[in-house]
Amino acid sequence: MIQFPTFLPDRKELGRKLPGYVATSLIVLVTVLWTFWSAGELYYEGWWGPWYKRLLYLVPASVCLALTLIALTWPRLGGWLIIVIGGAFTAWWLGPRIRAGAEFGQLLALFPVSGILLIIGVLFLLEARHRRRRRAEGWTPPGPWLRRNARYVVAVGLPLLVLVGWSVHWLPILLTRQDDGVRSARLIEGNGVMLVWAPEGPGWNWKQPWGGYPSWDHIALYGLPPVGFDEKLGYEGRHATRDHMQATGLCRYLSADGTTLMAEPQDIWRMPTTDEIVRSLSSDGKTAACARGDSARRVPLGRADCARRPDKETPLWAPDRAPIYYWSADEYDKDRAYYVSYNGAFNSQPKSWGNPRHGYRCVREP
Repeated sequence: MIQFPTFLPDRKELGRKLPGYVATSLIVLVTVLWTFWSAGELYYEGWWGPWYKRLLYLVPASVCLALTLIALTWPRLGGWLIIVIGGAFTAWWLGPRIRAGAEFGQLLALFPVSGILLIIGVLFLLEARHRRRRRAEGWTPPGPWLRRNARYVVAVGLPLLVLVGWSVHWLPILLTRQDDGVRSARLIEGNGVMLVWAPEGPGWNWKQPWGGYPSWDHIALYGLPPVGFDEKLGYEGRHATRDHMQATGLCRYLSADGTTLMAEPQDIWRMPTTDEIVRSLSSDGKTAACARGDSARRVPLGRADCARRPDKETPLWAPDRAPIYYWSADEYDKDRAYYVSYNGAFNSQPKSWGNPRHGYRCVREP
């Protein structure tokens, strides 16, 4: 009977190698996913200001890649680092969502970029034990360079391909983005809307000492005593409503030239509606002709239908500032309010959110 040679390891050997194969595959997958997120967010929301702020978006992918290379070289050290860092990150990442009442399915969807790190760390510890046994048995590394370093090539090459792919898609858009440098009041007309948008100052891109921008609640409750962003007696733990936005909203207190907040309501400026923001989106100095949908089909959340791709450009946006969303005057429900992205997406966020990505801009009739 003819015996054919086999290149497959026996079951015992395969059992020893399997944890390393699985650990490598999973950590590369996690790194690819974080590279996809990091590069996408860098180009979508992080493309403004100095370069060091932009590169911060690549930190998650860089940390994952560093852990990957450490674990491939020193699996015991890498395994423990992944367990410690992965556990801390999982607690930080999932903790607020659990306290906010996130459903099990939502938490499970986050597992591939958080909790899975704990499993990967344990698998690398098993890989470290396998390598110790292998060396004790007199194992020698293969001769060809590519075969010796195949894991490193895959670990670095796949995330690099993702980064290059995102760059090829985004850079032509970003490098041709229009910015006329004008931050004064602007008349934007077309697509069924004609409004004057507030100049830079308290009516637009009013950055606060804490580093972010006012929340929807802050803007809507501004006029309640004491006037300003201080805590409002009787509203601790409560959210503002659309009625508050109309009656006590910050825009009511804006001076005629849009540069100063007055002690009393002026009733010149107001917050724009979701539809008004969507219809005012533009690109290359022209209206993008966006709409949320026809009157027979109102879409509560999603992306506007646009004749042209809208972008973060003047006169509606400030490309050199952090906000990529504008709060609207509309509330989604008692806890959330609408916002519109420069790319035509409209969604809702908690009314209490105030961060560098969520800005606002008051409007008035011409």
